[in-house]
Amino acid sequence: MGVKRVLRHSGWIAWKDLLEFSRSKLRLVMLVLMPLFMMVMVGYIFPSGTSISNQPVAIANQDLGVSVLVPSTNTTTTLYMGNEFVTGLEAINNRTGMMELSSSSGFNDIKTRIQDGSLSGGIIIDPSFTRDLMAGRQGNITVVTDQSNPQMSAMMQTVLGQTIAAMGKQWAMYDLNTTYHISMTLTPALIQPFNYQFTGIVPGNPNYFQFVAPGIISMVVMMSLMTGLPHAISYEKDMGTLDGMLVAPTSRLSIILGKVLAQTVRGVVQATIIFVLAVVLFGVVVYGNLLLVAALILLSVFSFVGLGILITSFTDKEETATMVMMTLMFPMMFLSGVFFPIQQMPWFMQDIAQVLPLTYATTALRKVMVLGASASAVFPEIVILLGFGIVLLAIAVPMFRKAMTR
Repeated sequence: MGVKRVLRHSGWIAWKDLLEFSRSKLRLVMLVLMPLFMMVMVGYIFPSGTSISNQPVAIANQDLGVSVLVPSTNTTTTLYMGNEFVTGLEAINNRTGMMELSSSSGFNDIKTRIQDGSLSGGIIIDPSFTRDLMAGRQGNITVVTDQSNPQMSAMMQTVLGQTIAAMGKQWAMYDLNTTYHISMTLTPALIQPFNYQFTGIVPGNPNYFQFVAPGIISMVVMMSLMTGLPHAISYEKDMGTLDGMLVAPTSRLSIILGKVLAQTVRGVVQATIIFVLAVVLFGVVVYGNLLLVAALILLSVFSFVGLGILITSFTDKEETATMVMMTLMFPMMFLSGVFFPIQQMPWFMQDIAQVLPLTYATTALRKVMVLGASASAVFPEIVILLGFGIVLLAIAVPMFRKAMTR
């Protein structure tokens, strides 16, 4: 059978599958809604950056103060520096909206309110706060966080720690100015002699949408191939229509190519929809070459084609194919860096991630879209994805052709 005839028959089979898919209006709607829901859910569920807002935080000001003599009136008064700290914190919070502040009697009250879910954290000012400061010692402040939410707890520690440190710096500058008559223009360099700043390799400050969009594009391509191929072939097995194609004057290679082509078009369409939604609705900026992005999407399709065919070749029922597909797909979704950086995983999970093709598809797309990388920068990922695709196809195609003869 000539190459032209194989390609023509493959096109007919692909067109037949695409027409069948397009007849279901709900499928066409979900083709758009599924990527949209995925972007919205993962983009807004996980907090981005290191900022907090409107978090309920209680302040337990336990400062006992210190009695000091007022020379002008020759009387004593009690000085409460804890009150000054609270006033300064409230002023900062009014500008930033980080917290919803309330008062508390102490640690036990804060603990109870965190346990019942009415607080995200608390700030406790030590009873000897003023006395320690007056004696030239550091005043103690304790930040209590909700450990049931580790990510938010870490953010609270970081943000509140930076805020308290900044307030302490301002106090120290004021003390140097009033006690030693050092100019306020000189005190910043005395207190903080080093200046540092952060910069990225591309302009702007990427948000979580920027991180997750390349991963979702790769994931949807994987899902389209791994769910579409088993469904397209196993479903026709169950319905008996595959037998009709096998007895028709059409080669088995044409059937494989036609099914793959139909699911490839579906995967590319969904990936394009996600890409457009990410740019238009969620402000994702693509710093790399768009042609390279498109090439990586097609390469991702190629790397998963063999896996989809392989699943189909040894499963006789659509239900079985779906179960096998789900067993393989979900670990890849969560271990390939789609939603969480691989570097944050335990070492043994990082090792597992290194043998998953979705890891390299996600990494390559993220490098190009977020970091503006060139083809040479993603060359290792390109080679690995090509290797995955070739090896899987070399294993899957003969198994599939053998399975169809049974």
